[in-house]
Amino acid sequence: MKILVDADGCPVKSIIVRIAKEYGLPVIMFTDTSHLIDDGYSKVVVVGKGYDSADFALINNTTKGDIIVTQDYGVATMALSKDAHAINQNGLIYTNDNMDRLLFQRYLSQKVRRAGGRTSNPKKRKAEDNKKFEKGLKELVQGTIT
Repeated sequence: MKILVDADGCPVKSIIVRIAKEYGLPVIMFTDTSHLIDDGYSKVVVVGKGYDSADFALINNTTKGDIIVTQDYGVATMALSKDAHAINQNGLIYTNDNMDRLLFQRYLSQKVRRAGGRTSNPKKRKAEDNKKFEKGLKELVQGTIT
């Protein structure tokens, strides 16, 4: 098991590294050339700025049982199809049971925006979000979520 991170804009990288060290797990951060990551622990894979290039590199390196940290529903869906686990930066653990609803909500939001409408902005990050993420990631690492 390894932890793979869609690291562009990921606000919980330090939490991931701390937990990975605690459990002795490797971490691979995927980013494009516009970001610099050097935490002294993670392997960093830098890809070109092409559309979704970091996402595809991450999925190409995913194997069964891995943990994927992403806020991208498409990446989470592909991870689940490879029998990996996926969690977002707020602690939401993606499952086959909640993915259809999430993808449908994304579709409806895109449809509203294309028609000129507005959707709500993401809420400002709170310390509670970090706690939820840490709890969810530990559950995945410890194997309590299947």
